[in-house]
Amino acid sequence: MAQAAVALLGFAAVLIQINEIKSNNRAAGARQIYLGFTDLAFKNPKFSAPDYEAIKAADHDTRTQYENFVSYFLYACEETIAAFPSSDEWRNSCDYDLKPHLPLLCEKSSAEPAYLATYAPATQQWIKTSMQTAGVAPPDCKLRKT
Repeated sequence: MAQAAVALLGFAAVLIQINEIKSNNRAAGARQIYLGFTDLAFKNPKFSAPDYEAIKAADHDTRTQYENFVSYFLYACEETIAAFPSSDEWRNSCDYDLKPHLPLLCEKSSAEPAYLATYAPATQQWIKTSMQTAGVAPPDCKLRKT
């Protein structure tokens, strides 16, 4: 009976360790993804603090680069928020950085309704809520002046 109890405790300890390793790996991966995004933002200030009207008027490559920049940003936020669900600072950082990209997201989701479906439901809701809060809505998809 004692051997069975010890074996059960050992098995439980292994399961806890596996879960902890999984959690640590997810956190490390999320940090790495976010650092990659931060590096990209540093190298592309025209996208991290965008003049969306100028980007829309630019050539196809610039518009595509900007859309990919925003996609990488959303993926980085999706991963960090999922890895650190109880850390408000990650959510706050992503909220702050999302606002200037809302016009693009509004236009993309209006023109291509399936676009937002490429993100997790929580991310879709976060984007929609952020657009409502900022007053960004079709057809003009412009940020309110504050």
